[in-house]
Amino acid sequence: MLYPINIKLEELEITVVGGGKVAYRKCKNFLHFTKEVRVISTDFIDAFDELKEDIKLIKDSYKEKYIKNSSVVVAATNNRQVNKEIGEHCRKCGKLVNVVDDIELSNFTVPSYIKKGDLLISISTGGKSPSLSSRIKKELDDKYDDSYEEYINLLGEIRQNVIKKYDDMVERKKILNSLVDLTLEELRSEYNKYI
Repeated sequence: MLYPINIKLEELEITVVGGGKVAYRKCKNFLHFTKEVRVISTDFIDAFDELKEDIKLIKDSYKEKYIKNSSVVVAATNNRQVNKEIGEHCRKCGKLVNVVDDIELSNFTVPSYIKKGDLLISISTGGKSPSLSSRIKKELDDKYDDSYEEYINLLGEIRQNVIKKYDDMVERKKILNSLVDLTLEELRSEYNKYI
């Protein structure tokens, strides 16, 4: 069973080994949360061109030296044996590794997710039904639109001020709990009351 966790990626070295569609998708997802990703492959699909400003491409076959300092590694080559070698090495060295064609060798997976500013909702079926994850993601994406970015920011600002202004923990909790029942428009009109 997998334990859900959010990781601050800016402080970690991330390496994706592979240059195909799966490696591209993994790389693109990482870039939503960090600014540095290194990608190792002998060949890259053309889509990597649109990411070249944000990633470091190394045109070479996999070698252990490329993941020596990496904390997070994705093995996404089209060679199961190379992926297995990467997975085994990473696990032996205590690195986080996602082997795209071997969930048992992976010690982490990447769920589907919705990101609206600081709102992050992840969806996982434990690899049993990516189609169901996809359907749930679409439903949640329709429900939690882009306005939630502003909504979360307003809640965060108000929360900081409520914590400063109210010493009574019960009163504080009551106020904060009542705010999440408001619509975005209502929250905007309440904003000045707490700032």
